Order: sequence, then structure tokens, then C-alpha cells
Amino acid sequence: MINGKKVVVVLPAYNAAKTLEITYQEIDFTIVDEVILVDDKSKDETIKEAQRLGIKHIVKHQENKGYGGNQKSCYNKALELGADIVIMLHPDYQYTPKLIPSMTHLIANDLYQVVLGSRILGKGALAGGMPWYKYVANRLLTMFQNIMMNAKLSEYHTGYRAFSREVLEKVNYNVNSDNFVFDNQMLAQIWYAGYEIAEITCPTKYFDDASSINIKNSSVYGMGVLKTSLQFRLQKWGLAKYSYFAKQE
Repeated sequence: MINGKKVVVVLPAYNAAKTLEITYQEIDFTIVDEVILVDDKSKDETIKEAQRLGIKHIVKHQENKGYGGNQKSCYNKALELGADIVIMLHPDYQYTPKLIPSMTHLIANDLYQVVLGSRILGKGALAGGMPWYKYVANRLLTMFQNIMMNAKLSEYHTGYRAFSREVLEKVNYNVNSDNFVFDNQMLAQIWYAGYEIAEITCPTKYFDDASSINIKNSSVYGMGVLKTSLQFRLQKWGLAKYSYFAKQE
């Protein structure tokens, strides 16, 4: 807890048994009050490993709902538990949990409502093993999104994110895609709602047990990113109306 605000870390898990322990052990429990693991019908021992580690809040999907569907369950459960600040951390150890305090303090001190851990600030992405084609795609997509959304983020594609309760209650993330483009739709919703987004430099690691999407899914994701950015701009210009930009009731 920081400044009287309850801090909850959510772990959207899929086949994370091999990396869950090292991820969990680096969480700073002097400030983190609760940890939620949502298992998206893993094929390994993720659930048993979470139980062994003593994770109290485990949500098990009976069918695979996809990356976006997993996040919906994460945020809904965090709000149910009374979270004031929610940090989404991948349990594959691609992002270091050691940045949780820095990200959390920015929200707890009312400086920002959203914080992203950026792999692109500095030289961490390629140094950490990001494939060159993903790096190039990241840069091109981010440039297009910044133009369409009149923003200046270093990247929109990081999986390390922190949100205030206010943001999660205002943007209608539950209507977003259940696939990977969920992340981009949510950032578009946040920009549209008028919030500022902070970024901090985040080292990243690419290795065999870290999760990754294949080229086919990456292509589908890229097209979804372009579509989301265009929809944002058309909505801003008043030329079209998309329901996912509406506030939650």
C-alpha cells in the first residue's frame, strides 16, 4: 500500500510454470498488497506452481479466452478486490518486477493515471534480444499511432502497464478484443478519455521460455493496430462513431 492506496499485481498467465517463481520472487511485497494470477487454460503446471508459491487469488479459465480475454479477467478481479492501483506484469519474466515500485509511485502520488514500462526508451530492446523484425515493426507502428493519436509515446506495444482504479472504471475495456490488439484498443480508449500516459525505461529479456507471438499472429496484430489508430482519428474528427470509445456505465 502506498499513500493509503491498495496495490494489486495481476499476472495474465499461459504456460508460465517455468518462469512464474522467479517473477513472483522479485515482486516487492512491502508495497504490493495482493497478487492475482489468471490462467488461460495452460497446458503445463502453471496452476500447481501458483498454488505452491502461495498465490491466494487464482482465476482459472475453463477455455482459452486469448490475451485480451485474460486481461479482462485480471482487471475485473482486481477491481473486485478493491484495488486502487493495478500493475499488469507478465509472468514469463520478460519484464522485471523490480520496476513495480517506480511505476506505482507515479500513480500513488497523483502524477499520472497510467504508466508504461517502455522497452524502446534507451537501448534495452535490441540489447535484450528483441528480434530485429519486431523492433522495426514496433517503430513503424508506433510512428503511425503517434501521428493518428497526436501523441508522443516511445511504444504502444509493451506488456508492462500500471493503471489507477479511476482509469479502469472509466474506459470500457470489457468490450475490447480478446486477442492481442486489446492492448492497443485500451491505450486508444485512455487517450480518448483525456488521460496522460507516463513511460519509464524498462529492460527486457527474450529467451526460450518467454512468451512470444508468431509472424502470422504478429501480422494480424499489426493490422489491428492500424485499424484501431484510424478508428481513433475518425472518431476524433466526428466522421465515425465506435462503441468501445464510450465510457463505462
